[in-house]
Amino acid sequence: MNIIYNNRRLLAFLHDSFVAAVSFWLALYLRLGDDFHTLSLGDTAIASVIFTVTCGLVFWAVGLYRSIWAFASLRDLREIFRASTIAVAIFLALAFLTTRLTGVPRTLPFMAWFIMLAGLGGSRMIFRMLREKRLSVLWEKSGAGRVNVLLVGAGDEADLFMRAVSANPQAAYHVVGIIGENAKRVGRSIHGIDVLGTVEELPAIVARLRDQMKAPTRLILTRSVSRFNNALVSQLLEQATALGLSLSRLPALTDVRSDVAALSVRDQPLALEDLLGRPETKLNRSEIRSLVKGKRVLVTGAGGTIGAELVRQIAALEPKHLTLVEFSEFNLYRIDMEIRESLPYQPMRSLIGDVRDATRMTQIFDSEKPELVFHAAAIKHVPIAEENIRETLLTNVIGTRIVADCCQNANCAAMVLISTDKAVYPSSVMGATKRLAEIYCQALDLSSATTRFITVRFGNVLGSTGSVVPRFQEQLAKGGPLTVTHPDITRYFMTVREAVELVLQASALGTKPGDQRGKVLVLDMGEPVKIADLARQVIRLAGLRPDQDIKITYTGLRAGEKLHEELFAEAEELIPSAADGVKLGKATTVELPVIGQQLDDYAAQLREGLGECECIAQLQRLVPEFNRSGCDLKKTA
Repeated sequence: MNIIYNNRRLLAFLHDSFVAAVSFWLALYLRLGDDFHTLSLGDTAIASVIFTVTCGLVFWAVGLYRSIWAFASLRDLREIFRASTIAVAIFLALAFLTTRLTGVPRTLPFMAWFIMLAGLGGSRMIFRMLREKRLSVLWEKSGAGRVNVLLVGAGDEADLFMRAVSANPQAAYHVVGIIGENAKRVGRSIHGIDVLGTVEELPAIVARLRDQMKAPTRLILTRSVSRFNNALVSQLLEQATALGLSLSRLPALTDVRSDVAALSVRDQPLALEDLLGRPETKLNRSEIRSLVKGKRVLVTGAGGTIGAELVRQIAALEPKHLTLVEFSEFNLYRIDMEIRESLPYQPMRSLIGDVRDATRMTQIFDSEKPELVFHAAAIKHVPIAEENIRETLLTNVIGTRIVADCCQNANCAAMVLISTDKAVYPSSVMGATKRLAEIYCQALDLSSATTRFITVRFGNVLGSTGSVVPRFQEQLAKGGPLTVTHPDITRYFMTVREAVELVLQASALGTKPGDQRGKVLVLDMGEPVKIADLARQVIRLAGLRPDQDIKITYTGLRAGEKLHEELFAEAEELIPSAADGVKLGKATTVELPVIGQQLDDYAAQLREGLGECECIAQLQRLVPEFNRSGCDLKKTA
């Protein structure tokens, strides 16, 4: 057996050469019938040898033996078709030059070509079917540990998954049925497995399968979640939880190779972002790449959630040089090691620096000479900012101004300010400081002849440090309850990857010629999500029941927290954008000399130790829409 295994390519070659020889003589017999004996055996034998040798050499040359027979597919049949056609064409030319086709009927090569196709392709398909039948028997006998599953979706993905499962004797799953997204395919079957009904009939289908001793323990979405209706996914999760089933999904077809044998038949847990129901944004990849490729890029706050993802995506776009600036040594170390391991040849420096330190920032800009700057450094957690007003002002406002001035002095092509929806009608210190940073960058953008200052505003990032989802997961791990500030509170959410992709898309748009100067670029966040609903989804994803297994409690709005966030102020004129997923807002602007002098005075007062009540009062003068009484709502610890 080892001899056969070690020489399987040679055996396959000999098999195909034999098929070619048989095809030649069989075609000759079919063509001549009883007149076969009238042939000149010498000329015919020479033609047969030429045909067989030509086929064998062509088969080997085109790589017909790189494929494994056990996984023969349509691709292998196409390769056989191509190789056979080339071989017959070469044979015709050689036979004509050597024997003028003496002793060979003119139709013989075409008949031999057809017979050879059937022999080569058929033998491979028979081998695969016999192997799959044998594995299927083993699969059925080795039922221990296999999980009964119901597939949701009766499309190509379901077919691919079932083929992969049937080809793997160690597969973890036994498919007991398929749920259709609609009634079109109900009553039909895929690989002998019936489409039992629609999503609405799921409870009855599960009950029927339990009666038949085929009780499923898992529902698997066969298509990418973004291609399912959001309401449908939420309905499935709720039904699965009620029925005691887990809900998971397969990788998208674009995430796996076309070879079924290479497909991992492991499903993936359904993630919270799968339930947001956000439509896929069409990104202009070429514009994003041209924004970054070959440029010297600097990212502040490079170790934070947004900053680190910016670094990852920018590094993949082949910048000439990448500079990471971060105040936290640990965060800087983590992202530095990640990039150096994944992209070891990317020129990069990782520098510790505080954006509030003008001397340090000037040194960094002088040495690194960035052309494109992404400013993600900020104090962003609302309750923390409320407890540290002066520090938040120094970081979010004065730090932003220092970075922006460095960009202006260094003649950078563009600076991108990462802002937030909390800057619209701000009720928190964090939101007001971000709005003040926006105002300064807008003023610079309108006055600068060399550098573009682009402000990108978006909502909450799902799973970011200090955000609601990690807190829910921690509370869930402790057995609950999950705490929500208000039953009706809503927020905009998107994943960190999508947020950064759209930041890059907006940045590419902002650097193009046009009427973008002084405007705020706002990412399309979709529909706001109720935090209470988000908490229930987190519980269901863990296979538990909200309000029964895990309680949800309401703690009241915190200082500076709004019930609903907004992406645009009423005074901001909405302007259509050329980029999908990005909107333009014509926000109120202030003359650069005016805002510059105001920030000079404010910075001096802050560094002299301005009290918190005075900080709030001054912030309200600079951001009139910041509507709150600082000393009433904020008490010094």
